[in-house]
Amino acid sequence: MKNKIVFFMPLIRIGGVEKNLFIFSKFFSKKKNVYICTSSKKFKYKFDKKINFISPKKDLKNSYRQRLHYIVCLYSLFTFLIKNKNSIVISFQGNVYCVLLCKLLGIKILVRSNSSPTGWEHGFFKRFIYSRIMKKADSFLVNSLSFKKQIKNVYGIKATSIYNPVDSKDILKKAKEKKRINFFGKKNKSLHLINIGRLTDQKDQMTLLKAINLIKDKINIKLIIIGEGENKKKLENYININNLKKNIKILNFIQNPYPLIKSSDIFILSSKFEGLPNVLLEATILKKYIISTNCPTGPSEIIKDKTYGVLFKIGDFYSLSREILFYSKNKKKINKKIKMKNIIIDNFNFKKNLIKFENLVNKINY
Repeated sequence: MKNKIVFFMPLIRIGGVEKNLFIFSKFFSKKKNVYICTSSKKFKYKFDKKINFISPKKDLKNSYRQRLHYIVCLYSLFTFLIKNKNSIVISFQGNVYCVLLCKLLGIKILVRSNSSPTGWEHGFFKRFIYSRIMKKADSFLVNSLSFKKQIKNVYGIKATSIYNPVDSKDILKKAKEKKRINFFGKKNKSLHLINIGRLTDQKDQMTLLKAINLIKDKINIKLIIIGEGENKKKLENYININNLKKNIKILNFIQNPYPLIKSSDIFILSSKFEGLPNVLLEATILKKYIISTNCPTGPSEIIKDKTYGVLFKIGDFYSLSREILFYSKNKKKINKKIKMKNIIIDNFNFKKNLIKFENLVNKINY
């Protein structure tokens, strides 16, 4: 059995994927020698002290082209594996070159893909190459059942589905900490909305802003968006042009967003595609009403019961505005139902899904 595990994650930002990387790497570091292959040690302080880093001497900036991060990390991985053949690689991004490198060196590799094939390249040639190479991985892991079906139908890849582990005790504990942002004000005077995610086309916060703009004169509404990304200026311009500064505030990522989620009325996800959005699971644990796009993949597996929330069509800000207004008119009734109902998150059990992941790694590790 291989005694070294290398997590391949060229570009580490702040988000759900990284959160899972922290959890899985810490879990395995208790039993094996764990390495993170990445282009920057910027977030090294977040990881367990036992974990080693395979990275260039000089950190690459996140602003550099993604391709450069991949090239640098592939070279770092190559030099490490040449000297450490007793390793298994877990790619946290579906990178074809990482799979090819491992196969050429005779190294076992597990690919864990985090976002729906909807966001991947769809040209015939690229799809053909991608499916042929990815099928050579020793195991392919996805984080939702709908993702598993989609990747089989589109790429012909047989995948294992294991939901993201969610540490509900940790979330509830952190939610009790003092809220440091006072933008919401008093709860009974306005409706409080929150969105968390990278400010990118995939997360589509523009749809959310357009919905708020439609109803800003109908109800007293406040929205906090927590995130960073290339669309920040575009979103800020829309806020300024439409006089939404008193309604909407954009914050950079914060260490503990749970007190803000707890103090909100509605959690809104406006994404065009996902894998399995951790933020929806976290909002469910904190008994928040959720309004989410019915995007591929994940939300429909979390919001099965309309007690906890509703789904709307991707990009349909008219439907989103109507759902916000509906909640506003029926707030007490809806919140009462949510508080009375026990949260069923057995499928997302923290220890259970970590053990499933460990069993999958052990299966290909012999």
